[in-house]
Amino acid sequence: MTDIPGLPEGYEISADPARVDVGRVHRWLSADAYWAIGRTLDKQERAIAGSLNFGVYDTASGEQVACARVVTDLATFAWLCDVYVDPAVRGKGIGTALAEAARDHLAPYGLRRILLATHDAHGVYEKAGFRPLAAPERWMALVFE
Repeated sequence: MTDIPGLPEGYEISADPARVDVGRVHRWLSADAYWAIGRTLDKQERAIAGSLNFGVYDTASGEQVACARVVTDLATFAWLCDVYVDPAVRGKGIGTALAEAARDHLAPYGLRRILLATHDAHGVYEKAGFRPLAAPERWMALVFE
């Protein structure tokens, strides 16, 4: 997945689950992502195991610099979540390229929709084609806190 428009030179995107640096992803999310603060390593490992995972990697070092997770049935629906870009490489378009890579990877399955939730990165996802819900009053959530 290195031919993603907007992905800066020197980076590649992979959906190979063997490449995910689980410890790094856990540290990022559990310590710095508002939606996952305090998430346990066990919970992160289960989330990764039950999802389609994307990573962005520095081609010179092989180091993972970003991640995204997609929960999907690969038939009708997907949820893009846990998108995180290491602060050291933010501002280069990596987040948008990652969202586009997930979108393009899922396109052949003919899903009806891909959803996501964000507090502060609307502009990143709008560049990849995401829009606000047309009828948010139709959606509900069951939240366990």
